[in-house]
Amino acid sequence: MIQSMTGFGKASLQLPTKKITVEIKSLNSKGLDLNVRTPYVYREMELGLRNQIAQKLERGKVDFSLFIEITGEETTSKINVPIVRGYINQLKKVVDGDETELLKMAVRMPDAMKTEREEIDENEWKVIQGVIEEGLKNIQSFRVSEGASLEREFLLRIANILSLMNDTVALDSERIETVKTRLKTAIEELNVNVDENRFEQELIFYLEKYDITEEKVRLENHLNYFIETLAGTEANGRKLGFITQEIGREINTMGSKSNHAQMQKLVVQMKDELEKIKEQVLNVL
Repeated sequence: MIQSMTGFGKASLQLPTKKITVEIKSLNSKGLDLNVRTPYVYREMELGLRNQIAQKLERGKVDFSLFIEITGEETTSKINVPIVRGYINQLKKVVDGDETELLKMAVRMPDAMKTEREEIDENEWKVIQGVIEEGLKNIQSFRVSEGASLEREFLLRIANILSLMNDTVALDSERIETVKTRLKTAIEELNVNVDENRFEQELIFYLEKYDITEEKVRLENHLNYFIETLAGTEANGRKLGFITQEIGREINTMGSKSNHAQMQKLVVQMKDELEKIKEQVLNVL
């Protein structure tokens, strides 16, 4: 079953002092265009995180965000006690004020607060990894659901092309008779003597150039191959794109050989259906 490159996945977990939230969004792209946003403390884990996401999502323009919201009393900012005391002592030499007021002034001074660098807690990171895996599973489920919608759309468009192709083939005998009549009328208007046997040979040679039997067979094979590829288990967006190119080639050849107004209209309709397929194939993983 095909998957779409468009998707969204979210997962969250509440720990005693913090809430962990993972959000993953993806759109279509020729390759993997990955943007990772994490808190500074987890930056050293980014390379492994990128590999983890790449293995799961393969292709697409992916935005990954890891949010850590502190919900308890835990904080990385601490009062720099020696510095604050030094400021208070200095202020006492300048003004004779209440110590509470002096403290208020001191904590506003440079370096009164210090931020301690957190070390990664391995156990906590394992918990975060579980949340990331859940987010990846959610976006994959979204992609599968979108893929099912795309598959229904593709099958409808392929069926329409097949039906139009059959309508085109049904007009073939009428088209050939029209071409024969046109040529015979042109010869008669020239009012010249023509060897009937030679004329028939030339006519057969001429009509062979307009024969669409091979194109019809190849087009039908390409349509069936497209359907088979849809049912495959591996990522196949690029493969489907190549098949649509082959389908387009056969439709174009049928159009150039048609030489018949109604047949050309059917060819235009086939091209229209194919363009709708091409637009959506860009979203397939």
